[in-house]
Amino acid sequence: MFLKFKPTWMVDAIYKITPNQLKKLGIKAVLTDLDNTLIAWDNPDGTEELLTWILEMKNAGIPVVVVSNNKSSRIKRAVEKFDLEYVSRALKPSTRGFREAEKRLQLKPEELVMVGDQIMTDIRGANAAGIRNILVRPIVDTDGWNTRINRFFERKIMKHLAKKHPDMIWKGGLE
Repeated sequence: MFLKFKPTWMVDAIYKITPNQLKKLGIKAVLTDLDNTLIAWDNPDGTEELLTWILEMKNAGIPVVVVSNNKSSRIKRAVEKFDLEYVSRALKPSTRGFREAEKRLQLKPEELVMVGDQIMTDIRGANAAGIRNILVRPIVDTDGWNTRINRFFERKIMKHLAKKHPDMIWKGGLE
């Protein structure tokens, strides 16, 4: 039961993932959550570090698509300055948003990776869609009210997974 929550990799931050690491793994596009993965949930403007990372991905020919449960207007405001595509109302952990991103990109699940900060939505949904995934630490330690409930259960699930899978450790990248 808990395996559906197990991330493929655990990396400190999305910014530590490089185009070379992705290409070595046959990954052609990055799907990413928005809040606390790409930007702080309470700061929709992002950072210079984010802009640099997105430019690195674009220059390497690796599209970045936001797959979020947020409504379109919220995502658009956060990502339009970065010129990113997005799937709103993804209904994670269902596979709906992942399948929509696959169609838009015209890629297979094994050519994608999902990056997110929540195992209950991002990781579980990616696993259900057959997409490798990367759990990242949340950008800020606070969460919106709706995420706090998930965090409570995540701590229990992560503790169980860590006991059974000693390879579940935080790393500074995919290598």
